[in-house]
Amino acid sequence: MSAFTDKVRGNWNVVKGKLKKEYADLTDNDLMYEEGKEDELLGRIQRRTGQTKEDIQDFIDRNS
Repeated sequence: MSAFTDKVRGNWNVVKGKLKKEYADLTDNDLMYEEGKEDELLGRIQRRTGQTKEDIQDFIDRNS
């Protein structure tokens, strides 16, 4: 299990709120977390925001 997965799992509600504040276009469906599907989650956020997966991971690292 990666450090990213641990951060997403442990603090997802906090991070989700910060992502919605930063990227107003994100919906609850875009941010639906399912264990084991972190790559799909990153892909949805990436498509909606236009950011790279690395940028999204950095944002989550800074905000978790």
